[in-house]
Amino acid sequence: MSRRLLSTCIALVAALAATLAYAGKPADTKAADKATDKAAVTAAAEKPAEPMPTKVRVDTNLGSFTIQLELARAPLTVSNFIGYVRDGQYNGIIFHRVVSNFIVQAGGYDKTMTLRSAVRTVANESGNGLSNKRGTVGLARTDAPHSGNAQFYVNLTDNEELDPTPLRWGYAVFGKVIDGMDVVDKIGKVPTGASGSFPKDVPLDPVVIESVTPIP
Repeated sequence: MSRRLLSTCIALVAALAATLAYAGKPADTKAADKATDKAAVTAAAEKPAEPMPTKVRVDTNLGSFTIQLELARAPLTVSNFIGYVRDGQYNGIIFHRVVSNFIVQAGGYDKTMTLRSAVRTVANESGNGLSNKRGTVGLARTDAPHSGNAQFYVNLTDNEELDPTPLRWGYAVFGKVIDGMDVVDKIGKVPTGASGSFPKDVPLDPVVIESVTPIP
């Protein structure tokens, strides 16, 4: 066999070995990752959005009440509230502010009067035409109009002074108690005093929200 033919054969064998070795290697991991990411995005896009509930049941150590949510009139506030419900924000929270013949307020503090983190805020929807009448549920906030986050209140009486005027923002109503208002009234009559950083209006015996459950 000539040297040229021998060199050609060796080259062909080497090329065949390299091809077989390459065929046995795993596919490019970057390409595989891209394919996986694309599949995940597609699956997420195809997954239907979780339906927004129309009501929630609030279970406390003094009883339960049900809130009808005003999704059509306060869509941003309801969505924000339900987000906190699904996060478990309200489990173990107390009614930390009870003012007789005015409101009961919850959503911020636990039994040790420790403020629970609530970073999401929502635009003020107080101009939605819903008034702070007895039994309605509103979003609490600071003096800043768009500072409402997880804290809410129930009106014990008609409180139209919380509604907006042409000169100022109001407090957005986003629901109404449709069952268990007697429980809310019971909460509104508990003895109160100073606790934590609050000089007054904190129930002396904690009124605890055990759970808030969405109802379709």
